[in-house]
Amino acid sequence: MKVEAEAGRQGRWIAGDSEDENRSQGRTTVAKLAVSPRWKRYGLRIFGYLHPYIDGEFVFALSSQDNSEFWLSSNASPLRCELLAWVGKTGAEWSAPGEYEKFVSQTSRPVRLSAQKKYFFEVIHKQDDGSADHVEVAWKLNRDGLAFTVINSSHISLYTDESMLLMSDVAHIPQTTASHVSEPIHQSCDKPGGDRPSAKPGGDRPGGHQPWADMLREDPRDTLYQLPLISGGSLRDVLPNCTYKPSYNIKGVRLQRYQGLNFVHLSQVYPNDYTRLTQLERDHRCFYQQNEESLKQYMALDEVVRKAPEKSPQEAAEAKKPNSPVVFDAAFARTDLTGNKCNLAGNLMLQPSIARALVKRFMDKLYFIEPRLSLVRVLNVERRVDPAKGSRYLLELEVKDENGELHRLSHYVYTVDPPKTALPPAEPYLCNPVGIQWKPAVTVHFIVAVKNQARWVMQLIANMEEVYRQTGDALFSLVIVDYDSKDADVLKALKAACLPQYKYLNLSGHFQRAAGLQAGIDLVTDDHSILFLFDLHLHTPVSIVDSVRKHCVEGVMAFAPILMRLDCGATPLEPRGFWEVAGFGLLAGFKSDLMAAGGMNTKEFTFKWGGEDWEFLDRILKSGLEVERLHLRNFFHYFHSKRGMWSHVPKPSKRHRLSFLRVSARAVARTPLDGAHRTGDATGGSIPTQ
Repeated sequence: MKVEAEAGRQGRWIAGDSEDENRSQGRTTVAKLAVSPRWKRYGLRIFGYLHPYIDGEFVFALSSQDNSEFWLSSNASPLRCELLAWVGKTGAEWSAPGEYEKFVSQTSRPVRLSAQKKYFFEVIHKQDDGSADHVEVAWKLNRDGLAFTVINSSHISLYTDESMLLMSDVAHIPQTTASHVSEPIHQSCDKPGGDRPSAKPGGDRPGGHQPWADMLREDPRDTLYQLPLISGGSLRDVLPNCTYKPSYNIKGVRLQRYQGLNFVHLSQVYPNDYTRLTQLERDHRCFYQQNEESLKQYMALDEVVRKAPEKSPQEAAEAKKPNSPVVFDAAFARTDLTGNKCNLAGNLMLQPSIARALVKRFMDKLYFIEPRLSLVRVLNVERRVDPAKGSRYLLELEVKDENGELHRLSHYVYTVDPPKTALPPAEPYLCNPVGIQWKPAVTVHFIVAVKNQARWVMQLIANMEEVYRQTGDALFSLVIVDYDSKDADVLKALKAACLPQYKYLNLSGHFQRAAGLQAGIDLVTDDHSILFLFDLHLHTPVSIVDSVRKHCVEGVMAFAPILMRLDCGATPLEPRGFWEVAGFGLLAGFKSDLMAAGGMNTKEFTFKWGGEDWEFLDRILKSGLEVERLHLRNFFHYFHSKRGMWSHVPKPSKRHRLSFLRVSARAVARTPLDGAHRTGDATGGSIPTQ
């Protein structure tokens, strides 16, 4: 395998950086597709032939610091190269050795290869002045359960034998679409008449038509609501029932103020939902130290040397053995502690082997009850680990019936760990946790308190209209408690909006967030509906109602989704910012559960806010609920000015706090009624002022 090195050039890619594109500062060979020159500010071009060891579909993976590309030809011709995998497009992206799932682009689509053929390949790598430089290419057969392994010397060969050539001899070096911006000068002699360059997906370089962040790519989780749901009742007999009493339930435990934060744990997800903000990790490394010494533990990398080393007989024998390097994957190195401290981390990743094994066990059980259903694909698996007892899972699968129609299966299961002393070791007991069933037909009420925030109120209404248009879900309502806004007629906007339901309450006096939310809670008369304590300045994914429903279980579970706070100037299409891992102001739960915990603390947080969410969390946990915590895809908080939002707020007084208890307000509501809208009295109520 031939390596060309170009040092000291600036630019996004090495291609075209040199005044003479056929001249490089060094050429050598390496033993495998994993190198670490330990240089700064350079570029590498590695090319040669790939020799598959078997006929079949292969998946390739690429890892590097910094940017890199892997190109593969459909035959031996350099002019048939196609871009299969890459790391980054701006110079700011990087990954650790053996970390193949940080970016979607790092793994290729399946490619069918023949063991009787050889295939031209090319690797382009660009490194800045940082340390711990590396690039490696791995492959695996497209089968479940197989791990990526670095491509070693037994499966690669030189493009040209240069043993008799000088460094100035460059005519034999291929010019391809991978390493040259212009059309290739030399025609291939591999086929009579020559080949034409293969078209490159996404434009001249990676990212031509790619989303700004991997989280913005289409994901089946975002459209789960479109599939018809299989009734939970029909799944009741698939597994035996078992008691669900997790060890982390702290009902009745005495907590110090805000100590409840220590009892909220993150769930793991599969497949990768790319909520990790990889595009922003240039200077934020939560999972590993990026230096040469720390990288040595992950993978043995070849140093690029000026002279090609000759293999000893022992090394030649070792090269024939399967290559099984130690692979580092930050996705599975994350823990609860990492997730709560690192605001770029995203959701914890569930090991694929665990998720696939669980799905197989469940489908085997399902087949005996519903043999007409077969698995199409795994949409989403969420795991809440209980170190003392077992794990709770939410399984979301796409299944097909005997008529070929697709359905969604969304069901909670529980695995009880066997005793550690059991001989022989047994599999965890798979069962149906009694009392853990979510209600797909429950109404979700979004409750928000506002005052003189006209632009953001209109944006909220428009966002909720989009949710309704996209999903057609009529079982949600927008509840607005308005502290006598003067900059907009909120009630008029609600009446004109395309919403399935709304509730409106007008209050006078100074803005009180806790009191406003509690007034919205009181407007909802159905104790068995879900209340989502919401806010302004948000961009809400259209799947929000479905997400809230399946993570709220009456008497068992509330839901506190984590959103992303956008920096100034950032947008949902270019999300720069961080995950709000410490905030619990957005909280959903059944009204019966929230009121059993005491509701909002309107006495202590009369004219102030900041900490009321943590205080409420303490009481929710002490009431016996667990709080599900997940980073929610495409859920953003816009950067906004706070000018005037907390001005002219008086100090709380005992008289004003008591006055809230005496308020008598009439609500304005609209509910579905044969497709027509119905409105009530628009006068609202009022709170006496000081």
